[in-house]
Amino acid sequence: MLELKNIKKAFDGTTILNDITLDVQDGEIISILGPSGSGKTTLLNLILGITDIDSGKLLYDGQDLTRVPMEKRGFNIVFQDYALFPNLNAYDNITYGLKNNPGISSKEEVAELIELLGLEEHLEKRIEQLSGGQKQRVALARTMVMKPKILLLDEPLSALDGVIKESIKDRIKTIAREYNLTTIIVTHDPEEALTLSDRVLIINEGKISQYGRPEEIINEPNNSFIREFILNQLEIKRNNIFSLFRCEATA
Repeated sequence: MLELKNIKKAFDGTTILNDITLDVQDGEIISILGPSGSGKTTLLNLILGITDIDSGKLLYDGQDLTRVPMEKRGFNIVFQDYALFPNLNAYDNITYGLKNNPGISSKEEVAELIELLGLEEHLEKRIEQLSGGQKQRVALARTMVMKPKILLLDEPLSALDGVIKESIKDRIKTIAREYNLTTIIVTHDPEEALTLSDRVLIINEGKISQYGRPEEIINEPNNSFIREFILNQLEIKRNNIFSLFRCEATA
C-alpha cells in the first residue's frame, strides 16, 4: 500500500535519513521507534509531505507521491500537542474540517465516530475543560471525520499515563480495525510500540536497525543496539512484556 524506496534526507549537509526502504500494508499499525535524534519524526514528516525528500521514492498504491504536495496526498496527522482550537468547543473542533468539505462525512458518520470514541458527554465543553485523554480523543475524531488514507500520530501517548494511556491505546487499535485504516505512529517508548503495533520500525542514526513484528524484535533482535535499547527502556516492565511475546511466539 505504502512503499518507501531508498529514501534519503539531509539538513545543512548532515544526513538525517539514509537509504530507508520499507512497505506498509493496508490496515497495518506501524510504530516508528528510536532514540532522540534518530530521524523518526523526520521520516513521519516526509510521509506526510511537510518535508521534501532529497532522493528516493514514496509510493501509495503504486502511485508516485514523492513530489506531490501534502494537501493532495490524502494523509492526515494528529500532532503531539493536539493542535485544537481553544476558542471552539469539542464538537466544533471535530467538525471544523467539514465546513469546507461537507460531503466527506455525513452527520450519521460523525455521530458514529463520536460514540466510538466516547465523546458524547464532552461535545459542548471548551478545550480548556477537557482532560489530556479527552483532548487526544477529540483530535483523533477531528482527523478521522476527514477520512484520511493514512493516519499519522506523533507521540500520541507521551502526555498520558496509567488507565488513560491504556484507554487511548485501545481506541487507536479499535479505530484502525474498524476502519481498516493504515496507522503510522512515532514513539520513543518501546513498550508503546511493542504492545500497540503490528510491526515496529526501529531507527538508529538515520538507518533501519530492524523492521518486524513485536515478537520478532523481542525474541530475535538484529543487533546489540536493539537488545540494549529495548532492555534498557523496558527494564522495569520487561518481565511481563517479554513473557507476553514469548507466549505468543510459542502459541
